[in-house]
Amino acid sequence: PGLSYTWIFNNNTLYVQEDSRRFVSQETGNLYVAKVEPSDVGNYTCVVTNPEAEQSVRGPPTPLTLRSDGVMGEYEPKIEVRFPETTYAAKGSSVKLECFALGK
Repeated sequence: PGLSYTWIFNNNTLYVQEDSRRFVSQETGNLYVAKVEPSDVGNYTCVVTNPEAEQSVRGPPTPLTLRSDGVMGEYEPKIEVRFPETTYAAKGSSVKLECFALGK
């Protein structure tokens, strides 16, 4: 609890910005990229931060490359949902639920 996840692109201090194509799950730390573009090719490094301990740990770089053959693999379209069984929230507060559509 209390951990936060960020991703670094090509070992630069420029963090991957969340936008309409990129999302970082604060539940799992996973980076999701929709419709990969040539500018997305490079190395991605996950950084896990524990604010209470005031420490961050950087993982190994993970390369992202584009396939030239156009093969997407054996992914069938599906919705991946990881909602907790019960979610509590104070009145007037905001709750963020994560739901991802995966597929070809």
